Amino acid sequence: MQIKAPMASPPGEPEGASPLVRAYFEIHHLKQLFRQGWLRKGIGVDRGESVADHVFGTATMAMLLADALRPELDVSRVLRLSLLHDLGEAYAGDMTPADGIAAADKHARERTAIERIVAKLPEGDRYLALWEEYEAGTSPEARFVRRVDRLELALQAAVYQAQGFGELDEFLVSARADIAGSELEPLLVELEGLADRDR
Repeated sequence: MQIKAPMASPPGEPEGASPLVRAYFEIHHLKQLFRQGWLRKGIGVDRGESVADHVFGTATMAMLLADALRPELDVSRVLRLSLLHDLGEAYAGDMTPADGIAAADKHARERTAIERIVAKLPEGDRYLALWEEYEAGTSPEARFVRRVDRLELALQAAVYQAQGFGELDEFLVSARADIAGSELEPLLVELEGLADRDR
């Protein structure tokens, strides 16, 4: 798995840092972890999106889209789910379908990683429960964020195509499987139309 830099430890570890500072250093690793699918498609490390970049894009779009399209949702919960949804990748890594890892195995690895990060925090059980809610899609907010996560993938593909990185339509097709029939489908249709115009 390609990364920008290895995970750093706080100075004076293991005794020197508070649980919040230790958790920050772990979460910070998402800034160092490339989204592996883009690297496989030829996006160089100089332009490759990090997992933290993706989380920021997902959280921002989730807030904007919830406000615009789903005002009945709890936006605070939407943001929490968005910010936590890929936290496990700090230790588990960014696994893509090309890695051939079964969904249950991926879930187990990410859950173990999240437990490792949040167990030391006063609200750790709450954060783990929110991540589980996202994974299982057990609330309207979780299902919405899962769709926005897929839309953000399509949006990033559209950005890369606009920057001249070639056709990345497979990411739009992949997103369509999760977005079709939802409130987000018109945005995906718009992206598909823009991609067709660029040809």
